Amino acid sequence: MNPQHQIKVSVIIPVYNEEKTIIDVLEKVNHQKINSISMEIIVINDGSKDHSLELLKNNPKLYTKLINLEKNKGKGGAVREGLKSAVGDYILFQDADMEYDPVEYEKLLEPIIKQDADIVMGSRLKGQEHGGYARNRIGNNFITSLFNLLNNTSFTDIYSGYLIFRRSNIIPSKLRTDGWEQQAEILSKIIRNSSKIYDVPIVYHGRTYEEGKKIKPRHILGIIGTIIREKISPTEN
Repeated sequence: MNPQHQIKVSVIIPVYNEEKTIIDVLEKVNHQKINSISMEIIVINDGSKDHSLELLKNNPKLYTKLINLEKNKGKGGAVREGLKSAVGDYILFQDADMEYDPVEYEKLLEPIIKQDADIVMGSRLKGQEHGGYARNRIGNNFITSLFNLLNNTSFTDIYSGYLIFRRSNIIPSKLRTDGWEQQAEILSKIIRNSSKIYDVPIVYHGRTYEEGKKIKPRHILGIIGTIIREKISPTEN
């Protein structure tokens, strides 16, 4: 990668009832100043019932685009809308709940700046994990192992909230899922045209369900089904 080339990264942030954290997350994202990187920040309010939308409308300087979905479409549906609107060279997924700290961006983007990476995945397994549930870790380890077995990859944490990839490797209208299984579908599609793949250690601050954590063990079955389906009957990227 030419060091003088400015790489544009579209940061996609789905928001559903995150009034306690969304402004803090956006402020942290805006504080990340990285050489060779420019960012557009796309926030998708996914039919929040709390004051998330009001807070976002009152702080327009913290983002580039705000997409307001009147009805909740689920995380995958919100991500799809963000992907449709993105114009960056790369996509970066950011959760709105502070489990994943934007201070990690410099480390995550280093393989893109220096190695022209196609995919960068943040790994909680390689880094430090604070909080979270043991049963979720077991489930994540299983689906990661299954994904690697079927796709000849070596990821350590495919359901990390930090995933960065070339925007050109995904067609939003071709995505078939809207739920938590969508990350498995996206990853299955983008690896087909990617050779430079990096796993980068990150620090993770897990929430409890009482604090608002949304993914649950029951979602694992849908994720497994998506991984298998994308291997047996793949669609266009």
